[in-house]
Amino acid sequence: MITTNGDQHMYNPMEFMVICAARLLEDGRTAAVGTGVPCAAAMQAQRTTAPNLMVCFEAGGVAPQLPTMPISVGDSRTFYRGLMATSMCEIMETCQRGMMDYTFLGGAQIDAYGNLNSSMIGDDYARPKVRFPGSGGANDLASLCWRTLVVTVHDSRRFVEKVDFLTTPGFLDGPGAREEAGLLPGTGPYRVITDLAVMGYHDETKRMQVLSLHPGVTLDQVHENTGFELAVADGLTETDPPGEEELRILREEVDPNGYVIGR
Repeated sequence: MITTNGDQHMYNPMEFMVICAARLLEDGRTAAVGTGVPCAAAMQAQRTTAPNLMVCFEAGGVAPQLPTMPISVGDSRTFYRGLMATSMCEIMETCQRGMMDYTFLGGAQIDAYGNLNSSMIGDDYARPKVRFPGSGGANDLASLCWRTLVVTVHDSRRFVEKVDFLTTPGFLDGPGAREEAGLLPGTGPYRVITDLAVMGYHDETKRMQVLSLHPGVTLDQVHENTGFELAVADGLTETDPPGEEELRILREEVDPNGYVIGR
């Protein structure tokens, strides 16, 4: 689906999601990213609002000056002119020490508390309907980084009342559950960016809530595509559409070959 911003320019949902994610990354912060959308968002942020964002890759690249989009977390470009070429152990230890502000994750399912499933669909682990790759480093990153962002398409198959398998912890079953599980207070899910809206989490209930709707999207559309009761934040706003310069940077500098935004 192509979305228009008045009569000035056009953009597709993936471009919008990448730009929304990039806007959330603050200057001077650290972010553990993977390839694809997370990397595109980090590169976009560095070229717009967060030039001093320090990007780290799971395979060991620390603060590279990414010339073009890498195709894996171990791609040589993830070390290009970086501060350090280290290992997965060092990156995970950095997260464990509380030095990683943001991470990006995804999955096949997400529930109201931000728990993620990237393992299987079905109720029998030995014989699932669908088998997915599993955690990789997702559980570690969500457990240890301060803020977890998720970028995903919004539909009721993904946004479910209960995940079929808990691969990656969000707020588990509600307030205090992360702390009871031994995870550091203050860490956890932060934002969910979809093709319909931007969601956050209520400070007290820890349940997901709509913060802003994308241009032309209604609350009914969001509710229809969500498999659980979704709260609405006070002061609901409309997401700012991509600007012309944001789109130029994304298309010409970040992803000129369309690896991400061409999906």
